[in-house]
Amino acid sequence: MKYVIMLLLTAVWSGNALCQSMENDWDKMNRSKEHALREFQQQKFGLFIHWGLYAIPGGVWKGKTMEEMGIPSVAEWIQLVAKIPRGEYADLAVSFNPVDFDADHIVTMAKQAGMRYLVITSKHHDGFALFDSKVSDFDVIDATPFKRDIVRELYEACKRHQLEFGVYYSHNIDWADGADAQYATTKAANDRIGKDTDSFGANLWDPSPNSFTSYLRNKAIPQVKELLEQYPDIRYIWFDMPGLMTPEQSYTFYKTVYDINPNVIIAERIGNEMGDYAIPGDNRIPDADDQFDRPWEAIGTFNHSWGYKAYDQDWKSVDELLYWLVEIASKGGNYMLNIGPDAKGNVASMVMNNLQKLGNWMAVNNEAIYGSKPWKVQREGPTTVRITDTEQREKEGFKAEFTSEDFWFTEREKYLYVLSLELPESRVAVVKSLASGEIDVKQVEILGVGKVAFRQTEEGLTIKLPKSVRKLPKGYTLKITQSSS
Repeated sequence: MKYVIMLLLTAVWSGNALCQSMENDWDKMNRSKEHALREFQQQKFGLFIHWGLYAIPGGVWKGKTMEEMGIPSVAEWIQLVAKIPRGEYADLAVSFNPVDFDADHIVTMAKQAGMRYLVITSKHHDGFALFDSKVSDFDVIDATPFKRDIVRELYEACKRHQLEFGVYYSHNIDWADGADAQYATTKAANDRIGKDTDSFGANLWDPSPNSFTSYLRNKAIPQVKELLEQYPDIRYIWFDMPGLMTPEQSYTFYKTVYDINPNVIIAERIGNEMGDYAIPGDNRIPDADDQFDRPWEAIGTFNHSWGYKAYDQDWKSVDELLYWLVEIASKGGNYMLNIGPDAKGNVASMVMNNLQKLGNWMAVNNEAIYGSKPWKVQREGPTTVRITDTEQREKEGFKAEFTSEDFWFTEREKYLYVLSLELPESRVAVVKSLASGEIDVKQVEILGVGKVAFRQTEEGLTIKLPKSVRKLPKGYTLKITQSSS
């Protein structure tokens, strides 16, 4: 009996030592990325692209929509929702021929919208890769008539147009080759200690016959290495769905990336708190009192699905997109806005039109966004909006009507910026947070217009807006120079 106890204690001590060693190693690797993370936090605005075989059904399978099958919103999950067998789903590849895809067009669209980086789904949960993989034939080169490396074309277009480049990679969930995502093994271990196990995302309807360990060894880890070696200037890797990952597995992915390119930064969904930057949630803007101990990025869809959904035309308006951008920037985060091209590679005309209008605004106001940080006051005004998740936005819509008394604040270098999305009818603006005694204002400019007169009292900073402000794309931004103390 004593011998058994000693064996158990030795196993516990060894496990603790391993965890401590991994934690120490991870901490060293993470701290070495300080400069890369600081640069990332200054980018502020990026493009997310969800694209794959799921663009062919576009949210409809055998005449039934996602909603009719029980789960709304996310068309890229159609294989799970419809319980499509692996072989039947793989047959979609012979029809994937996106002849209208133009990497330069998409990257130019993003750049003109004011975006500074781009992330593409190199492999989503369905296991299909949009790049030339040597360890799997289930990719765009080997399995489709298209036979062009989509990731490479976007990577090279980003280099030409000077956008930073990143890839999304579903490491835990792979419905083609990832078995049951080690659900059964995890459940058996959890059952012994009375802990529940969440099977969300795991392929339990038609899992591949190999083990999850062999999937990691023969596909997932090798494909991550391929991505890093084929596209050496990658800046970001966006892992996803880590619910069943062990700490050792998350660490292996992190170290695999670090050993090849130590400057690549990794989103928190690598799992087990081993990410370099935080993700507050899908289609969620964090509340003002949410605290992050690392850089963070809010991600949002253009309609209600990440992948192409043929019948969802509820596109975010320019006004809503601007709200997301200024709200997130004023809280210190990045905003990565998603598009889902259709099966031919086209981007919806409403998406292109609204991004163009957003770009017009960014051309005037971008210095209040790029490289900015939160001021001591995040915002003022009567309008309150909370966006918590995809389902809330889909159910409630976007009903906010901002007033000329709503302001957001950012700070950059020696300047304070005050952003407004609405012009007052009287053309007189009063910013209460800038009352005398709060700061000492030396000079006020309106971006895109120039210097303006102001008056600072106990009630606030008062500005008479010139008529020319009406020619600005939407609202206006004050650039405040403070007197030296």
